[in-house]
Amino acid sequence: MQLPTPLTSRRLALLAALLGGATAAHAQNFSKTITTAVPILTLSPDSRSAALGEAGVALSPDANAAFYNPGKLGFVPYKYSVSPSYTPWLRSITDDMGISYLSGYAKVAERSALSASLLYFDLGQIQYRDANNIEGATFNPKEYALTVSYGQKLSENFGLGVSARYIRSNLTGGSIPDARPGNAAAVDVGAYYNKDASIGTGLYNIGFGATISNIGNKMTYTDPVNASFLPTTLKLGTALTRQIDQYNKITLAIDVSKLLVPSPYYEDLLPGTGAAQTAQRDRIKAENNARAQKSIISAALGSFSDAPGGFKEELQEINLSGGLEYSYNDLLYARAGYFYENPDKGARQYASFGLGVRYQVFGIDGAFLVPNSQANPLSQTIRVSLHFNFNKLSEAFAGDAGGTSGTPPNN
Repeated sequence: MQLPTPLTSRRLALLAALLGGATAAHAQNFSKTITTAVPILTLSPDSRSAALGEAGVALSPDANAAFYNPGKLGFVPYKYSVSPSYTPWLRSITDDMGISYLSGYAKVAERSALSASLLYFDLGQIQYRDANNIEGATFNPKEYALTVSYGQKLSENFGLGVSARYIRSNLTGGSIPDARPGNAAAVDVGAYYNKDASIGTGLYNIGFGATISNIGNKMTYTDPVNASFLPTTLKLGTALTRQIDQYNKITLAIDVSKLLVPSPYYEDLLPGTGAAQTAQRDRIKAENNARAQKSIISAALGSFSDAPGGFKEELQEINLSGGLEYSYNDLLYARAGYFYENPDKGARQYASFGLGVRYQVFGIDGAFLVPNSQANPLSQTIRVSLHFNFNKLSEAFAGDAGGTSGTPPNN
């Protein structure tokens, strides 16, 4: 896929990078970075988990629970909850890109809940120019995902959940020949375990979570033969909450995640530009094309053993997220976290900080990212989330608190 040239806008360069990511399995850059269609689906859309380094699989559930783990929906602490979030995206580069997210749930029985959400990514206005630098059409690229989720508590401590998602990615709007919007359907599955425990003289709540998200058909932007994998992701996480006293508690949350898609194949290129080098490049390209043709199941199963660098490189493909959340009287919250991605696999590394308030039915959270490098385009990234919580379960279901053992009431 070729974009019109010259590309005089930095946003067009970003768009080219996105399009390149969608078809990188067929490019000849031989990068070690794993790329997929719609990478926005891998980012935390709300402020709480964003402030905890993107950790969220095992955190106590709130209105955004289904995004991280639909298995938590059976443990939600209110009958109804809604949370809108907004992130001005890449603020150090442009001022008209943003991620909007609206999520909410409704408790349908004492042990189950339904959730729905809409994720919308606006890439702002771009101006195309032709080979003679003459202004062409303007277009507003956008992506969105509509999700419906259901979670059921199977026991007092264990729950399962599932999500169904429709995804649309329109990056060119017909401005590029042979390019069209991509459409896909996907599902998530999740499990959640939560239990109160006494360790020594301390009172703790322990949570464990596991999810596989974005299991779905490949997305086509040009030729169906060159379809792109969705960011199918395995996540495992834990959250340990220590009740310090009647008013104070602290939570440690840790997630590990791995993309279940083929690793790009690469070799150290031979010196020179002769026939041997051309043959080597053709061999690498053919191998990457073969990997791109794998089925969803074959790609997922093979993703644990297909890295050219062996087991060491497989470990490099694991991203780490972690953070601490301090709460005073379930009213005031302070958060800090860190996200780590190996330098050879994307190099996203940043600290995150956030504050939150809950008062009666209303809450607000904010998060701020601080990348390791000042030149990182994620610098100055902020997120803001609002929360509206209605009817605690003790009021909604007489004689039963929804079995929310260990779940803080004001998340």
